[in-house]
Amino acid sequence: MDLFDRRGNEERGALPLAARMRPRTLDEIEGQDHILGPDRLLTRAIQADRLGSVILYGPPGAGKTSLAEVIAAVTRRTFERTSGVTANVAILRSVIDRARSRRESTGQPTILFVDEIHRFNKAQQDVLLPHVEEGVVTLIGATTHNPMFFINTPLTSRSLVFELRSLPEDALVRILSRAMTDGRGFGGMKVEADPAALGHLARTADGDARRALNALEVAVLTTAPDGDGVVRITPQAAADSIQKKLLAYDHDEDGHYDTISAFIKSMRGSDPDAALYWLAKMLYAGEDPRFVARRLVILASEDIGNADPRALTLAVSAMQAVDFVGMPEARIVLGQATAYLATAPKSNAAYAAISAAEKDVSEGRSLPVPEHLKNVHLRTAESGEPAPGYRYPHDFSGHFVDQEYAPTSARYYEPSDQGYEEVIAKRLARWRAARGGRDGV
Repeated sequence: MDLFDRRGNEERGALPLAARMRPRTLDEIEGQDHILGPDRLLTRAIQADRLGSVILYGPPGAGKTSLAEVIAAVTRRTFERTSGVTANVAILRSVIDRARSRRESTGQPTILFVDEIHRFNKAQQDVLLPHVEEGVVTLIGATTHNPMFFINTPLTSRSLVFELRSLPEDALVRILSRAMTDGRGFGGMKVEADPAALGHLARTADGDARRALNALEVAVLTTAPDGDGVVRITPQAAADSIQKKLLAYDHDEDGHYDTISAFIKSMRGSDPDAALYWLAKMLYAGEDPRFVARRLVILASEDIGNADPRALTLAVSAMQAVDFVGMPEARIVLGQATAYLATAPKSNAAYAAISAAEKDVSEGRSLPVPEHLKNVHLRTAESGEPAPGYRYPHDFSGHFVDQEYAPTSARYYEPSDQGYEEVIAKRLARWRAARGGRDGV
């Protein structure tokens, strides 16, 4: 037994770090609290051993295979693994025969894990699905594709579908830190890592735990011990191991705020080249593209406004597209939006208008709603007549009529002469002149 144990340890030691550090329990799975929180359906089903067929989808390195293995361990089921690419009919029949024999002889249930399940064809499904429905095997499929579009209906209709998300930086840092101290990783070695080095690996891995662990392994195995026999992983060693330059860009301090400030001010100053450079720097450093997209939406209203009303529409569309397609393609969307906003005519008139109105509301006395503007829909519906005193603009020439809409003469919105606001300014000037400079209070 000692010989076999030693051989098993040697074989495990030969595995890549990412394979050795696969989670063993639900508590070790990081970054998927939206499906594995204490009261979530998937957690309850696993713990109660009432899990039916499941399809897990999400980006590479999010933990689909690891979760399937943990499910098998927690529910004490035999784990059989195959692939939608290699699992021909003969292989599937063999797996099913073993599962049936196992269940009949020992009562041991089987989980069949199928990687790249979106590649399953009709013949594979026809062999497998009857035995899934019979309970001979519990199917867990994994794919990077959205099952609703890329997996055949017979499979999705028989399965619960759960989406795994890219791992956030803090989750990746915890995974890397565990690998530094766990006996399966480098717990038996004298290894120390600069927090900035782990942070760089986590950011650059782009949500992929496998990539982060592979880079850490390269860093440790290629770094010579110092005079004290300690392998020290510096930020530069981390950058070399993952083949991506380390930028001076902290994500919660000056580097973050200074760069986004330069990005916004470059667009406000109508310099698309500078704005695109700061955008590229942020994305290279691992900035959340959704954060950048939100800033574009704000700028579209604050600094462009009605000088180009299409700017806000484009910025909102960009924000939605970024969330829909994800990185790396999202950088194309952000680049287009950045270039458009930087070269659009600029006006902060609408921003200044709402700021001035807010100031009057917060500092001045509250003004009453004029009687003819009050909500009198019920009275109008009963009588069939419009509200007393209110004049319906569409009944007048030019769809305009001079009447009081607020008991004040304050002017908040003063359109600029930039872009479309020049048109708005002329129109507004005509309307204000038609009101005859009526005094307010």
